[in-house]
Amino acid sequence: VQLQASGGGLVQPGGSLRLSCAASGSIFSLGVMGWYRQAPGKQRELVAIITRSGTTNYADSVKGRFTISRDNAKNTVYLQMNSLKPEDTAVYYCLAYQADLAYWGEGTQVTVSS
Repeated sequence: VQLQASGGGLVQPGGSLRLSCAASGSIFSLGVMGWYRQAPGKQRELVAIITRSGTTNYADSVKGRFTISRDNAKNTVYLQMNSLKPEDTAVYYCLAYQADLAYWGEGTQVTVSS
């Protein structure tokens, strides 16, 4: 399974971005999908995850600002990020599980700066 993330970039504080991550390859049924992020000098941390049926979980720092969703027919997970803050600056990585195996995509840079 390969994951390709897109949608990162430079945005001003208070702005919005939408990340996408499409899975391809030997897919039969993806389970939990999600997003993690890693800021310079910090450990990778959970941002949001979503089950196949649509149950979601968010880090406290992004609740009310970020929304995770998925399209099972397209094997794609999305992250809508609103009211972005400088502390949201990080490399964002997508994750997908299939048969208890975890697959990671290459990161996409999100920079929030004026």
